[in-house]
Amino acid sequence: MNLKIKNFKEIKGTVKAPSSKSYSHRAVILASLSKGKSKLFDVLFSEDVLSSIRACRALGAKIDIKKEIILKGDKSQTNEYLVVEGTGGKLHNISEDPSSDMIDLANSGTTLRIMTSVAALSDNEVIFTGDDSLKTRPMGALIDALELLGVKVESLGESNKAPLKIYPGYEGGVADILGSISSQFISSILISAPLSEKGVELEVYPEFVSKPYVDMTISILEKFGIKIEEEQYQFHETCKKEHSDCLGAKFHVKPQEYKACDYIVEGDFSSASYLLAATAIAGGEVRVQNLFSDSKQGDKFILRILEEMGADIIEFGDHVTIRSDGKLKGIDVNLADAPDLLLTVAVLAAVAEGKTTISGVSHGRLKETDRIDTTCRELEKLGCKLEEFEDGMTIYGQTIGDGVVESHGDHRLAMAFSLLGLRHDVEVENGECFDVSFPNFIELMGEIGIEMELK
Repeated sequence: MNLKIKNFKEIKGTVKAPSSKSYSHRAVILASLSKGKSKLFDVLFSEDVLSSIRACRALGAKIDIKKEIILKGDKSQTNEYLVVEGTGGKLHNISEDPSSDMIDLANSGTTLRIMTSVAALSDNEVIFTGDDSLKTRPMGALIDALELLGVKVESLGESNKAPLKIYPGYEGGVADILGSISSQFISSILISAPLSEKGVELEVYPEFVSKPYVDMTISILEKFGIKIEEEQYQFHETCKKEHSDCLGAKFHVKPQEYKACDYIVEGDFSSASYLLAATAIAGGEVRVQNLFSDSKQGDKFILRILEEMGADIIEFGDHVTIRSDGKLKGIDVNLADAPDLLLTVAVLAAVAEGKTTISGVSHGRLKETDRIDTTCRELEKLGCKLEEFEDGMTIYGQTIGDGVVESHGDHRLAMAFSLLGLRHDVEVENGECFDVSFPNFIELMGEIGIEMELK
């Protein structure tokens, strides 16, 4: 189905940001590893997070969706929350035939990366598979690091890619991993390490990209009773300390027990970026609730980007207000710590005056698609003038026109490119994939005055 903007009027209003996909994944997995019963509020029930729920259920966690009715004056609101009865770290693949029955993770790379380490805690074999896109995701760096920790992972398809068979046994010990490939590999080991036999000492070699995602992981681990010791060091003695590319990290994780807790998932800056970008492009004033000023999300960087491009951003404790006259200017921006903003910033750049250079996102080539190549090729379909390089691109703004682009099954491309319809007649083929991370995308866009359709 094709996704496009059908009509829009004055952009204004108040809208609640969708819950964080990253925190939702982690909350479900950590609660499933805990001893006792957790309640998880404001979980994002996207396709990706549902994959994590399925995986955790398959390994023994009891997860139920409950509903509560909240009265507000003469109106009532029904909220869903999760009740998770954890395994206490004692996992067992409940498939009738674990050696042949695969757990299908669909398109969720986050679930595959995190649960590959976690599955080694099971007392029997686990096999993870997924759709064609998931089977293209390189897993070699994580598999190599886990091997050093006594974990055996076998690729049943193409080398170091899903389907993956994980054997029982997680001794722990000392391992190292490159920080330039995926922060989720690091988060995966940190989440599983407390339940290893000996604990883990993990060294991350520079360049450590997307570190805010690891900081997110550590912050939620603390909520579930896990303590991580971290130290940073300079890789080159001659470098200045502020030169972050030369900073490495060591994480020390002792054997520990997860403790159940009640947890509220905060709003997602990645998903909110589309609401904010739409306001910046069309002009208007919108208040986005559930975005916290003390958030550790790397994609909070979108606020600084929009500000530099010409929008007015006002931050409060639990919400953000954006005002824009629709006049944006090109900037130079490094997205090493916020690669999921690549598509949003590329679309902003395409409608801004002047040129924008995006750098630091070579790891964006390992996402649902090669996001650098895909972004460039789809913008070119609209006539955009640009230059592509290994870790980013330069986009010459206001050089695009009308046309049809393809999502390639990438939820972020579908949502970001649909925003070009605020300036041009643009539609996105196979645009329905937005539900991977933002199921109510069309609904919330409507709340700020943008009518969208799938046809």
